[in-house]
Amino acid sequence: MNWTCRLAIACLCCAAETANAAYKVEIDAPKPVQSMLKDFLDLSRYQERDDISDDQLKFMIDTVGDQVRDLTSTEGYFSPQTKVEVNNERSADGKEEFKRVIVHVEPGERTEVGQADIQATGAVAQQDLPRVEAIRRDWLLSPGKPFRQEDWDKAKDAGLQALQQKKYAAARIAQSRAEIDPDSHRADLSVQYDSGPAFTLGPLQITGAKRYPESIIRNVNPLNVGEAYDADRLLSLQRQIQSTPYFSNAIVGIDDDPEHPDMAPVKVQVTEFPIQRIRTGVGYGTDTGAQVEGRYSHYNVFNRAYAFDSQLRLEQKRQYGLLSLAIPPDEKAFVNSVNSSYERTTLEGIDLRSQQIGIKRARTGELYDTTYSLTYYRDQLTQENGATLPANTVVTPGKHHALVPGFAWARRNVDNPIFPRHGNLLTLEAGFAVKGVQTDQTFSRLYGRFKQFVPAGKRDLIVLRAELGGVFTAGSASEVPASLLFRTGGNDSVRGYSYQSIGNEQNGIVYPTKYLAVGSTEYQHWLTENWGAAVFYDIGAAADNWSNKTFYNGVGAGARWRSPVGTLNLDLAYGVQKRQIRPHVSLGIAF
Repeated sequence: MNWTCRLAIACLCCAAETANAAYKVEIDAPKPVQSMLKDFLDLSRYQERDDISDDQLKFMIDTVGDQVRDLTSTEGYFSPQTKVEVNNERSADGKEEFKRVIVHVEPGERTEVGQADIQATGAVAQQDLPRVEAIRRDWLLSPGKPFRQEDWDKAKDAGLQALQQKKYAAARIAQSRAEIDPDSHRADLSVQYDSGPAFTLGPLQITGAKRYPESIIRNVNPLNVGEAYDADRLLSLQRQIQSTPYFSNAIVGIDDDPEHPDMAPVKVQVTEFPIQRIRTGVGYGTDTGAQVEGRYSHYNVFNRAYAFDSQLRLEQKRQYGLLSLAIPPDEKAFVNSVNSSYERTTLEGIDLRSQQIGIKRARTGELYDTTYSLTYYRDQLTQENGATLPANTVVTPGKHHALVPGFAWARRNVDNPIFPRHGNLLTLEAGFAVKGVQTDQTFSRLYGRFKQFVPAGKRDLIVLRAELGGVFTAGSASEVPASLLFRTGGNDSVRGYSYQSIGNEQNGIVYPTKYLAVGSTEYQHWLTENWGAAVFYDIGAAADNWSNKTFYNGVGAGARWRSPVGTLNLDLAYGVQKRQIRPHVSLGIAF
């Protein structure tokens, strides 16, 4: 019978008596034990109540030694010495009488783990001995460590999860034992796992798909019938389903019946988005100012699950609109779409208007994204003041157009897609255009972006970033659409400078250029799980030729907050060349 039940019985027995046992408790014990006793000892838990009688208080005092022993044993102290001191006292104004109960606890020597015997039966013992050795090697409660009940439970569960993660979905703890010798303060542990049979995956069994065809799920399914069970692979299918615009949630699992381990059906339960959705939001960014946006989507155009998407975003220095129509994923998980967009920016004295229309074939995977595109660009660049463009700028007056076949490839090799701690991200893009084929000037374009995450200590993080781009053509790029050229500066670029303020600068106006190079180093020190601080150094250049380049440097510090949707950066940076201090922040709220 636990102590809460005993106290409840005592309360019932004394219900007819007057409640007059006002008392205060002090715990005299080493800090780790003291904190636990304050939270869980009945004397401490009930001292604020006004319905405790003298008999109930006496019962708790008489049994406190047994309760202390039960509580401290969970922390590895099996022979505590407990003394109770009770003094009658008055309040400071002398009006109230109360008892001061002082509980003195000497926990004694802490019990340590002597040995840990980990065994396994089932298929893993015959087919996969390295898995058993890995569990032994990674055992959390190794010899010499203090024995705590919580750590003992965690160690057993960690070993079990290591088996259940891959192949052995029905693994269980067959038996476990912790032998405690209070005299030698030693705990000998033994646990035996039963892995059960090795599971393989069968076909999908889908429920919940009503508006949209099951073929969408089957076409993005990365699993192979007959492959070994792996919980991470099931999560991969879950993420692939939720990356489509059709399903708000997906639950993926198998029946772990050890009698039927072969070709276990993969059960997929989905929750669908409604056919039509409207989303709106407001926000602010130091790059382009305050913003308001709206988005309307229809996911079942022509009653064939064609996805129509329209977006409108109005910012102080940028206006953007998009129309898109995409068909469901094909058997290779590629989505074919037709897209049209319009963008206008007014930055650094330049008024740039860009229209794009094209077709795209794209596949989004767990680690890799691949995109093939054919896009027609039609751009118009003018100075905001209406003045004639200088003759020696790359961009000549008027409208320029190009038909660009393109290819893009991205790889995500990180431990956590939202809050990565180690790994890297890589994006590569390539395109070209040929004069005379709906194009003013022949050119090719290459662009790459790389970000590396390096853990430092238990919490800290180093972030390295590099960005390179180039437009290659005979002579100047004067008739290449300006939206395909490069400027830099601002958030996620060279901090300490305003957005797009680094390029071919003439008379205070910054024109786009042929080449781009940016690098950054940042150190993040995390004070808590969600809050941190950072220092950083950025360097970058955008130029028409490397012999006449200028590298701009930015240094600064900032705060970091792990919001539910990603890390929010609040930075203050100093631009060395322009001798200016600029804040950099991005914040948006959807409603």
